[in-house]
Amino acid sequence: MQSITAQLESAFRQAISAAFGVEADPLITQAVNEKFGDYQSNVAMGLAKELAGKTGQKGNPHAVAEQIKGKLELGEMASEVSIAGAGFINVRLSGDWLRKQLASIGGDPRLGIERTANPVKVVVDYSGPNVAKEMHVGHIRSTLIGDALARAIEFQGNQVVRQNHLGDWGTQFGMLLAYLRESSLGTDSHIGDLEEFYRSAKKRFDEDAAFADEARQRVVRLQAGSAQELALWSRIVEESRRHFLPLYERMGIKLKRDDERGESFYNAFLADVVGNLREQGVAEESQGAVVVWVEGFESPLIIQKTGGGFGYGTTDLAAIRFRVRELGARRIVYVTDARQIQHFRQVFAAARKAGWVEGVELDHVTFGSIMGEDGTPFKTRTGGVVKLKDLLDEAEERAFALVTQKNAELGEGQRREIARAVGIGGIKYYDLGRDRTGDYGFSWEKMLAMDGNTAPYLQYAYARIRSIFRKAGRTCGDHEQIQVQNLHELALAKHILRLGEVIEVVGRELKPHHLCNYLYELATKFSGFYENCPVLQSQEPTRSSRLGLCEVTARTMAVGLELLGIEHPEQM
Repeated sequence: MQSITAQLESAFRQAISAAFGVEADPLITQAVNEKFGDYQSNVAMGLAKELAGKTGQKGNPHAVAEQIKGKLELGEMASEVSIAGAGFINVRLSGDWLRKQLASIGGDPRLGIERTANPVKVVVDYSGPNVAKEMHVGHIRSTLIGDALARAIEFQGNQVVRQNHLGDWGTQFGMLLAYLRESSLGTDSHIGDLEEFYRSAKKRFDEDAAFADEARQRVVRLQAGSAQELALWSRIVEESRRHFLPLYERMGIKLKRDDERGESFYNAFLADVVGNLREQGVAEESQGAVVVWVEGFESPLIIQKTGGGFGYGTTDLAAIRFRVRELGARRIVYVTDARQIQHFRQVFAAARKAGWVEGVELDHVTFGSIMGEDGTPFKTRTGGVVKLKDLLDEAEERAFALVTQKNAELGEGQRREIARAVGIGGIKYYDLGRDRTGDYGFSWEKMLAMDGNTAPYLQYAYARIRSIFRKAGRTCGDHEQIQVQNLHELALAKHILRLGEVIEVVGRELKPHHLCNYLYELATKFSGFYENCPVLQSQEPTRSSRLGLCEVTARTMAVGLELLGIEHPEQM
């Protein structure tokens, strides 16, 4: 089933063509004021000017709107089409049409949302932790935003290739290899605390000149492919993986080991990247380095340093070329903090100058910082970096106390499971629920609140619907029985059918908060419906109709939360 907007756009295009013999964007939007209708078009304003320019006569938007209305064929979709103001065309959806739409999507796992007619392969680059460092609060945003975007783009019908660009190469590995070599860690033992391991290695490097020299030699041997150094390096990478893969699984992040392509993967391609760019005249030598000059920037993108080493820009260019040529990407989405805006603008410009990304869309998804409630960067009480594992532990413990307070009669095991979903869901939703471009203040109280635009509120709304069916002695409602009659039923039905449009916006603008806002409105409209429309107390056929509406609402909530990577317990 096409979205409501798509169906209206098609009908309006035909009406405009029939009335004036021209093609025009109908400019369909949701109505600003619902008293006039559900959707509106203001195409008449622009079209009147266009037609006036051709005829030399003064345009009359209201007259243009009347002619479009006269040719508009919406069938049973609309109960009313009206014109307001200077020429706004308003459409009010028919309750009977809404009922049929809900009946048609009720048995569909996708809720009638069509897959894109033109699917493409999309690479989504996100998370990217550094090897030998534990994931901390600073990794949350890229990981959560990237995962939600990958889910939404995939749901649209595109083929998504997730890429975890690990920071697993560079000069710092010399000191790590040297320290691992001299430490008491045997080949079978684990590095319990990666941060402590890194700090100890750095301390030795800064204080011991002989150790520093050995570290530099080990870097050279590592980059030359020494088997001994590569074996030590592989062990450090595996140790890091042992820390971050369980965190992904715990958070429901869809990144797996097969999705990893770290900086080391592209190392073999860097010399060829530089050579190719020089051959094309895209890169040139400057003060002993090889650079790419990008219009609009005072400083160039350095792709080979004076000493012959390569930088992050070279690696990112190699990654773009690999993703287009080998993976077949037609769109590449990078999810990083806003500090990398200039870097990626230069990298994208260099790739375009080289002709490597013709017909490929490059998107840089940036985000702000997580701040403490005092407006400063979010830290531990002692001023240190908050480890992601510790953050998740605290979220689950706080959620467990909340669940115990609300439902103490449940067994501890069940309360722990619900607390995991609520605690981690709370963190995820609090991050995704605001425009990603801004900073936000971290607040446990707001994050785990049972009211307002929070994950617990949405999860509770879903659980409340499921409790209705338990009380009714049924597992689900019959969508075929739905009748849409009063204002609260109409409002809920219309909102349910807008999910596809919202997913389109998320995929286009790459902003998950649009879906969060939609789900919050869904929960709010359901609450209004539930308070004003008795379900179990109603007589048939109203009872079955409202149970059917409850069922479609619950499934819509479930689909939306799953696209955000948030669980929805049956009971809370």
